[in-house]
This record gives sequence, structure tokens and C-alpha cells, in this order.
Amino acid sequence: MTAGAEVPRPDLTGRTVGFIGLGLMGKPMARALARAGARLVVSNRSPAAVAELAGEGMIPATGPAAVAGQADDIVLMLSDTVAVETVADALLPVLRPGHLVIDMGTTAVAATRALAGKVRAAGADWLDAPVSGGTVAAEAAGLTIMAGGREESFARALPLFQAMGRRITLVGGSGAGQVAKCANQVIVALTIGAVAEALALARAAGVDPARVRDAIRGGFAESRILELHGGRMVTGDFTPGGRVTTQVKDLRQAEALAGESGIELPTLGLTTELFEMLVERGDGGLDHSALYRLFTAE
Repeated sequence: MTAGAEVPRPDLTGRTVGFIGLGLMGKPMARALARAGARLVVSNRSPAAVAELAGEGMIPATGPAAVAGQADDIVLMLSDTVAVETVADALLPVLRPGHLVIDMGTTAVAATRALAGKVRAAGADWLDAPVSGGTVAAEAAGLTIMAGGREESFARALPLFQAMGRRITLVGGSGAGQVAKCANQVIVALTIGAVAEALALARAAGVDPARVRDAIRGGFAESRILELHGGRMVTGDFTPGGRVTTQVKDLRQAEALAGESGIELPTLGLTTELFEMLVERGDGGLDHSALYRLFTAE
């Protein structure tokens, strides 16, 4: 099932949603749910974000168990697999039939399937529903959402997804959303590398990379990466929307999935090494479009 750009925004008035993880992506996603009328119960490892959103009318909670005590639908938007497992461990003792946990971060496929099994054993259910689009799409409630899990749980979560995103797809069973996200991250990373090398080549050859980018827009090289990240490369503004460190984490998970699936992806391996080099030189906190800096001696 896919909901595209023409799906109307839902009215979530009267629905209580728990939201755990209020970072670069989580905060605007929680705000999108609140704009749709949901009552938000929020929790975060660092308290500043909770205090900020409490000031906007959301309900602060002291931790995952407190969130589960007030909300049947619990959205997780956490940094990595370890963080998801830690929060899930805190939720498991208090989960009951009627709870739905929705992991919208990028989590390892094997861990996702294991967590789904544990949550179902407790009588609740689990959806993996990672997102794409970065902070720009999160702030505009225009995320792409790829889900894995049971159809009935997807149908229950769909109004929440429609409040945060525009293209929403149930890919398959548990873990299928995370497989789709791995594929997405491979394409994103490799395309960033292609755009970075192309614009660096233009610069090294003595031609303005901004004009080269303008010249090739609309041709076969056109992409969202050329549009947004290419723009960041030519202006040198690498304020993070998606951090280099996050990109490395996602690519390592894609490599692990490739190994588990018995397939070799050599270009993925090379691209992962390039992003790791960026971290080693101290640029891990920049936007992942900063890969351009590797090729321009910046």
C-alpha cells in the first residue's frame, strides 16, 4: 500500500502519541504530529529538547516506560541500533496488547526482526518505518516512509505517517522497511560521491562548479542529490541535515546486510571508506555532502 503526494493530511485530534528521540529529525516529526492535532508525550536522552517541546504544549515524560504508560502508539526516532535496543529493553516490561511501537530510525535488519519478535511475544506489535528526506523533508512534513510489518498495524499507523510524510509504502514483513532504507542509503551515498567528484573535477579543470551544476541540471545527471547536496557543495555550506557520522553508520549496516545476504558490493565498500576518511579528518559532524571536501583539499 502506498500513499502518495495527493493524500490529505489526517486529523489526529483525540489521539495520543508517544515520541522518543528528539534530535535533528525527531523534533520536527513530533511537531508535525502535533500540528495534525495529536496529543504528544515526549521523551529524550537529553532533557533540553523535552523542555523545548513541553513549552509548545507537549507532555514531558521521564523515560520510555513513562511514555508507554500514557500512549498506545510509540514512535522511536533514535540515533542507531544500540539506542533502539536500549529503549526497547526499557519498554518490553511495560508493553501490553494494544501497544504499537514504530521504529522510524535506521536500524539493522537482523536486530529489527529480533525486536519485532520480542515485542509480539509481549502481546504488542512492532513496525519498522525508516524515513528519507532529511531535516528539510521532516520540517515540511514531506518525508518518504518505507514500512515493514503487519498490514493491520500499518493501517493503524498510516494516519501518523500521513501527518509526517508524503510517500508512504508498506514494503513487506518485519525488516522490509529497513531493507528498503539500506537500498536508499546506498543510492544516496554513491550519488553524493558521484556529484562530489564531478564538481571537484570541474573546479580542478578551471571551470566554476556552480555553473557546471547549472548546465547539467535537467539532463540525465539530474537528481535530488545534484539539486540539494550539489548546491551545498558549490556554496560550501555544510550545516548538517544528515551528518557524515550517520551516513557511515548507515553504510556499515548496508555492508553487514550485503554480507548476510551473500552479495558483494564493491562500490559500496569504497564509498564507505571515503566517508570514514571524512570522519578521520574531523568532519564527521558536517552534512554528508561535505564528501566534496575530500576532493578539493578544503
